[in-house]
Amino acid sequence: MRLYTPDGKKCNICGERIRQWRTSHGLTQEELAIKMQLHGLQLGQMAISRIETGKRVVTDFELKLFSSVLGLSMDDLTAGDPSPVSSDPPRR
Repeated sequence: MRLYTPDGKKCNICGERIRQWRTSHGLTQEELAIKMQLHGLQLGQMAISRIETGKRVVTDFELKLFSSVLGLSMDDLTAGDPSPVSSDPPRR
């Protein structure tokens, strides 16, 4: 099965926003993976890396959990042009 990518390069549009949030909050990919695991999603550091570089698809369930963990709306995560994201702590 061939994966459709609109720009021919990336499998997702949220990876860059996730990376921006993670780095602005001083987290490693491993630390973000642990946060996701604590919320019930078994993602490792390599999966986070592949998501951030656009090499891995993000499911709707994963997107919803990223939204919750990062304290960003799903609209923020899927906005087309990655402008800087807030460095405020995530909402609870």
